[in-house]
Amino acid sequence: MEEMQNQDAPKMSSIEENQEEQELSHTDKLVGLFTEPQNTYGKISKFPAKTVDWILPVFVMIVVIILGQFVLRTNAEIRQQQKEKGLQQIEKNFDEAVKKGQMTRDQADEQMARIEDNMEQGNAFQAIGLIVGTPIVMFIVFFVISGFFLLVTKFGLKGAGTYKDVMVAYGLPHYIGSIGYIIMVIISMAMSKLMVGISVADFMGMEKSTITGFILGKLDIVSIWFYFIFGIGLAKMNKSDDIKKYVITVFAVWIIFGLLFFYIAKAVPFLSAFAG
Repeated sequence: MEEMQNQDAPKMSSIEENQEEQELSHTDKLVGLFTEPQNTYGKISKFPAKTVDWILPVFVMIVVIILGQFVLRTNAEIRQQQKEKGLQQIEKNFDEAVKKGQMTRDQADEQMARIEDNMEQGNAFQAIGLIVGTPIVMFIVFFVISGFFLLVTKFGLKGAGTYKDVMVAYGLPHYIGSIGYIIMVIISMAMSKLMVGISVADFMGMEKSTITGFILGKLDIVSIWFYFIFGIGLAKMNKSDDIKKYVITVFAVWIIFGLLFFYIAKAVPFLSAFAG
């Protein structure tokens, strides 16, 4: 009898191990992202990367952004602030062009008047642009950033992950990004104030085109949370136990490229609308 029990024990142990190794459902991965990201990514990395694990969270964020923009436009004060901010940036670009002799002041004023009229009458076109443009921009940015981090992990950190592994590591935290965007919309509506983020700079109403504004613009708890989880995911998807190295790399790239873009925007005023 004891002999039979001893023979059954390894079998039972083997079954338990197989059960433990079963692939997580996407819902389990979503929950694990918030409750135990290190363990969750560790389990994900044991199986081939799935497209749904990056495309679904990115798609959710796209939907959240589009719906959020429509919600913001229901507030007359925010809608006016959006218009004024857009016109200020365009006017700044025209002023630079006039200074450089690329157009006359009369031409700049004429084009400003035409743009303002179009903004008043082109709500339908703006809505179409938002619905069509947001997914295109989001996916282009996603693929480029994923490709860049693949190069960083392959050649800089000697990681073992594939492009799809990096896409999953970067894609899943977009659920966190969606939460951050929803919070921003709620705060904007509550304050009737146009906000483009929930950083210290955004709450203080500071321009991110200054170095102080840039630094305070990085003090955003959701963004920090996003990149921290991305760093964990990148380490695990590259079969590395040195999570600290990957997290530091992710934050370093975030800050360095943010600074690089900050100074490029200084040299090319047209890009300043996207700085920070």
